[in-house]
Amino acid sequence: MSVGAVSRSVYQIATEYERAPLAYSLSAIAAVVYAFITYTLFRGGERARRAALVCCAAELVGVLTVGTWTLMDPSAFPDATVWSDYGMGYLFIPVLLPVTGMLWLRRARR
Repeated sequence: MSVGAVSRSVYQIATEYERAPLAYSLSAIAAVVYAFITYTLFRGGERARRAALVCCAAELVGVLTVGTWTLMDPSAFPDATVWSDYGMGYLFIPVLLPVTGMLWLRRARR
Protein backbone atom coordinates (compact mmCIF):
# COMPACT_ATOMS: atom_id res chain seq x y z
CA MET A 1 0.00 0.00 0.00
CA SER A 2 2.82 2.41 0.88
CA VAL A 3 4.72 1.83 -2.34
CA GLY A 4 1.56 2.21 -4.43
CA ALA A 5 0.47 5.37 -2.64
CA VAL A 6 3.90 6.99 -2.89
CA SER A 7 4.31 6.03 -6.56
CA ARG A 8 0.87 7.33 -7.49
CA SER A 9 1.44 10.54 -5.59
CA VAL A 10 4.82 11.23 -7.16
CA TYR A 11 3.41 10.59 -10.64
CA GLN A 12 0.37 12.85 -10.10
CA ILE A 13 2.41 15.70 -8.66
CA ALA A 14 4.98 15.43 -11.45
CA THR A 15 2.48 15.28 -14.31
CA GLU A 16 -0.87 16.81 -13.27
CA TYR A 17 -0.33 18.97 -10.19
CA GLU A 18 -1.86 22.14 -11.72
CA ARG A 19 -5.18 20.36 -12.33
CA ALA A 20 -5.89 19.48 -8.68
CA PRO A 21 -3.19 20.73 -6.29
CA LEU A 22 -5.23 20.12 -3.11
CA ALA A 23 -6.17 16.56 -4.04
CA TYR A 24 -2.65 15.61 -5.06
CA SER A 25 -1.10 17.27 -2.02
CA LEU A 26 -3.44 15.36 0.29
CA SER A 27 -2.62 12.13 -1.54
CA ALA A 28 1.08 12.86 -1.00
CA ILE A 29 0.50 13.45 2.71
CA ALA A 30 -1.41 10.17 2.97
CA ALA A 31 1.40 8.37 1.14
CA VAL A 32 4.05 9.76 3.50
CA VAL A 33 2.00 8.73 6.54
CA TYR A 34 1.51 5.20 5.11
CA ALA A 35 5.25 4.93 4.51
CA PHE A 36 6.01 6.14 8.04
CA ILE A 37 3.57 3.64 9.56
CA THR A 38 5.24 0.86 7.58
CA TYR A 39 8.66 1.99 8.84
CA THR A 40 7.50 2.05 12.47
CA LEU A 41 6.03 -1.45 12.16
CA PHE A 42 9.37 -2.78 10.87
CA ARG A 43 11.29 -0.90 13.53
CA GLY A 44 9.24 -2.24 16.43
CA GLY A 45 9.35 -1.20 20.05
CA GLU A 46 6.98 0.75 22.25
CA ARG A 47 7.93 4.17 20.91
CA ALA A 48 7.46 3.07 17.30
CA ARG A 49 4.15 1.44 18.24
CA ARG A 50 2.92 4.71 19.74
CA ALA A 51 4.05 6.67 16.67
CA ALA A 52 2.22 4.21 14.42
CA LEU A 53 -0.89 4.53 16.57
CA VAL A 54 -0.83 8.33 16.28
CA CYS A 55 -0.32 8.09 12.50
CA CYS A 56 -3.19 5.63 12.13
CA ALA A 57 -5.41 8.03 14.06
CA ALA A 58 -4.26 10.90 11.81
CA GLU A 59 -5.03 8.79 8.72
CA LEU A 60 -8.50 8.04 10.04
CA VAL A 61 -9.14 11.73 10.74
CA GLY A 62 -7.91 12.53 7.22
CA VAL A 63 -10.20 9.96 5.63
CA LEU A 64 -13.22 11.12 7.61
CA THR A 65 -12.52 14.83 7.08
CA VAL A 66 -11.72 14.67 3.37
CA GLY A 67 -14.41 12.04 2.78
CA THR A 68 -17.04 14.33 4.27
CA TRP A 69 -15.57 17.36 2.46
CA THR A 70 -15.69 15.62 -0.93
CA LEU A 71 -19.34 14.74 -0.41
CA MET A 72 -20.32 18.24 0.74
CA ASP A 73 -18.24 20.21 -1.80
CA PRO A 74 -17.23 18.01 -4.75
CA SER A 75 -16.01 21.04 -6.71
CA ALA A 76 -13.11 21.44 -4.26
CA PHE A 77 -11.70 18.15 -5.53
CA PRO A 78 -11.66 18.01 -9.34
CA ASP A 79 -9.64 14.79 -9.01
CA ALA A 80 -10.04 12.19 -6.33
CA THR A 81 -7.62 11.66 -3.47
CA VAL A 82 -7.00 8.42 -1.63
CA TRP A 83 -9.33 9.79 1.05
CA SER A 84 -12.15 10.96 -1.29
CA ASP A 85 -15.59 9.52 -0.55
CA TYR A 86 -14.07 7.70 2.46
CA GLY A 87 -11.75 5.76 0.14
CA MET A 88 -14.53 4.35 -2.03
CA GLY A 89 -12.21 4.31 -5.07
CA TYR A 90 -9.91 1.97 -3.14
CA LEU A 91 -12.61 -0.41 -1.84
CA PHE A 92 -12.73 1.61 1.41
CA ILE A 93 -9.27 0.33 2.33
CA PRO A 94 -8.20 3.89 3.33
CA VAL A 95 -10.88 3.96 6.06
CA LEU A 96 -10.53 0.31 7.06
CA LEU A 97 -6.72 0.26 7.21
CA PRO A 98 -6.24 2.77 10.06
CA VAL A 99 -9.00 1.16 12.12
CA THR A 100 -7.51 -2.29 11.58
CA GLY A 101 -4.04 -0.92 12.33
CA MET A 102 -5.14 0.68 15.59
CA LEU A 103 -6.87 -2.53 16.70
CA TRP A 104 -3.80 -4.60 15.79
CA LEU A 105 -1.41 -2.20 17.53
CA ARG A 106 -3.58 -2.24 20.61
CA ARG A 107 -3.64 -6.04 20.67
CA ALA A 108 0.12 -6.27 19.98
CA ARG A 109 0.79 -4.20 23.10
CA ARG A 110 -0.29 -7.07 25.36
